[in-house]
Amino acid sequence: MKKIYFDNAATTKIDSSVLTTINNVMKENYGNPSSSHSFGRSSRTIIEKARKSIAKEFCISSSEIFFTSGGTESDNMVLISAVRDLKIKTIITSKLEHHAVLNVIKHLEKTFYVSVIYVKINSDGSVDYNDLEQILELNKSKKLVSLMHVNNEIGSILDIKRVGDLCKNHGAIFHSDTVQSIGRYKIDLSKLDIDFIVGSAHKFHGPKGIGFLYVNKKLNIEPVLIGGSQERGLRAGTESVHNISGMEAAFLLAYENLNEDKKHILGLKKYFIEKAIRDIPNIKFNACCDNINSNTYTLLNVCLPIEKEKSILLEFNLDLKGIACSKGSACQSGSSKGSHVLNEILKPDDLEKPSIRFSFSKYNTIEEVKIVIDTIKNFIESS
Repeated sequence: MKKIYFDNAATTKIDSSVLTTINNVMKENYGNPSSSHSFGRSSRTIIEKARKSIAKEFCISSSEIFFTSGGTESDNMVLISAVRDLKIKTIITSKLEHHAVLNVIKHLEKTFYVSVIYVKINSDGSVDYNDLEQILELNKSKKLVSLMHVNNEIGSILDIKRVGDLCKNHGAIFHSDTVQSIGRYKIDLSKLDIDFIVGSAHKFHGPKGIGFLYVNKKLNIEPVLIGGSQERGLRAGTESVHNISGMEAAFLLAYENLNEDKKHILGLKKYFIEKAIRDIPNIKFNACCDNINSNTYTLLNVCLPIEKEKSILLEFNLDLKGIACSKGSACQSGSSKGSHVLNEILKPDDLEKPSIRFSFSKYNTIEEVKIVIDTIKNFIESS
């Protein structure tokens, strides 16, 4: 049975050339990068080369890139440090953020008595920029705005230029969780007023357990992990040299092939939309994710015309056919509460129906899309 993987928003298949890079580094460059001998210097060279490669793509200084274990750690570092070190009193965010942001904010609200304001969200999952501007104007405390660039469940895209300008005009610090957009969108930080962004290699065909954090050089934050002086004192712990090298390889590959990969993936999404509308009557695309002009090209979140009682059978049927997709983010799949994102934007009737996220990569094919839609169609017709 052919297996079909349409859960690339959760994680991606590691690129074969990236695997080769990782294996070579593990075999040849095993020195501790903090050691002063040649083995250590060799590892240190690999790390600093990767730092420069990533910084160059963002048009920033390499001193503004710090390596972490991934998006969750990076988001934690930003939010905790902002309150503890930058004396942030108010955090402005949305209820559609990833739990790596939302749960940290709840912790800070409870522990440090930080004021939290949630910006209004439109029916298509986009931020109400007028509401955000009003909040920024009325709140005179030291504040941080934390809004994700591309939503991992519904694919809505934040206008980071507009938000950055608003933050600058009102003296707010701007943090954007860019985990879903790194490797898929070009971001020139020299032209944007963003203070923090984060990346996670396994979202762009790199290894798991490695990521990075951009910190605007104008800001001084202290470490969350206490220990050695690695990462210029901001993130203690021996660096994972092979994973950093693998992330660099995946990062460079993603941007080298960005236009070609985007064209391919967008073609898959367009075909999915056209065939789904034709073959599955009453299908709905949550948060207008079928709008290819305002939504990311990498995913679709669909509400299917199936009764609630049969939705469990649908998931079982798809899995039985070797089809991997998601009823929400991977972090939510084990929760009985369902998707916090969909709970915010869907009407009660649609919340009773199954919603599934299909997310695409360069490895997917038109034939796979056809098989998936035919499988869903057959399930509905036989129910």
